[in-house]
Amino acid sequence: MEITANLIEAHIFKKYNNDIEFLLLKRSDKEIYPGLWQMVTGSIDGREKASQAALREIREETGLTPIQFWAVPNINSFYSAETDEICVIPVFAGLVESDAKIIISEEHTEYRWVTKDEAKTMLAWPGQRNSVEIIADYFKNENTYLNFIKISV
Repeated sequence: MEITANLIEAHIFKKYNNDIEFLLLKRSDKEIYPGLWQMVTGSIDGREKASQAALREIREETGLTPIQFWAVPNINSFYSAETDEICVIPVFAGLVESDAKIIISEEHTEYRWVTKDEAKTMLAWPGQRNSVEIIADYFKNENTYLNFIKISV
């Protein structure tokens, strides 16, 4: 069994009435896990850094470029029975303008802006829900004990 790190998870959010909302995307029927709600996800290509892959996937899947971007102090993971691999996934967060225009790719059929609590009910995996909680806690409650690393866009 191998441990791989070739995927990313990127949570897009906007500030809204002293709160934040998360962007969730519904997977197309042509994709693996059809109909599943998720944040931006994708593969790291070639010699890309994980942060570069996350920014590229955000642009490809939503047409957005974050105005600020961070590495979240959280790593998601899962076991793939198909490949007999443990996959570790760096997590990123991107702030976009409140009036940002979204252009979804063919990988998705719709999008929604949702609250933290709504996101936690819509996301399938505990690690994704945990990432939402960490991001909301950091940006809404301004917790300083967490170390979000800002990345140039």
